[in-house]
Amino acid sequence: MLLGAVAGTARAAPPKTVLVLGDSLSAAHNIPVESGWVHLLGDRLAKMEPGWTVVNASISGETSLSGRNRLPALLEKYHPAVLVIELGANDGLRGLPLAQLRDNLSSMVVAGQQARAKVLLLGIELPVNYGPQYRDGLRTVYADVAKDRKAALLPFLLDGVALKPEMMQDDGLHPVASAQPAVLDNVWKALTPLLH
Repeated sequence: MLLGAVAGTARAAPPKTVLVLGDSLSAAHNIPVESGWVHLLGDRLAKMEPGWTVVNASISGETSLSGRNRLPALLEKYHPAVLVIELGANDGLRGLPLAQLRDNLSSMVVAGQQARAKVLLLGIELPVNYGPQYRDGLRTVYADVAKDRKAALLPFLLDGVALKPEMMQDDGLHPVASAQPAVLDNVWKALTPLLH
C-alpha cells in the first residue's frame, strides 16, 4: 500500500520550471506574445513528460544590472530547475562598460546555481557600427562567464536570423513573429541537455 502511495505522489509531482530572465528579445517586442520564442518554448515543454512550465520574466529595456537586482525575488518565488539569462543587449546598445556586464552576468549565474538551477546564458551580438573592439569584447564576456561559472552557453541568440532582413523588424534589432521559431530552435539546442 505504501509503495502505491509513493508512486501516486511521484506522478502528481508539479512540473519543473524554466525561468527566462531577458529583455525585449524575449519579451515579444512588437509582436503578439503568443508568437514569441519564450511562449513557443512553453508550448513545446508543456508536451513533455514529466511536465515543464515556463515563466517569462523578461522586460523590454532590461539591463544586466536591473535583471541582477530582480533575480533574487524571482528565484525565491519560482524555484526554477533551469534559469535562462538573455541580458546584455541593452548594456551593449548603451555602450556600458563590459566589466560591469561581466560582473552582473556572473553574479546572476552564481545566484541561479546557488538556488540549484542549471543556467543557460544566451549571448547577443551588436550591429557592426559598434566597432570590432567592443563587439569582440561583448562576445568574450559571454564566453568567459560561461566558462568560469560552468554554465551552458548559446553564443548568439539570433544566429541565422539577424542578418536576414526579412526575418527582422524595421528597427533591425528584433525578429519578426515568423522568425521566432528559428530563434527557439537556436535556444532549444542549448537548452535540451539541461532538461534531463
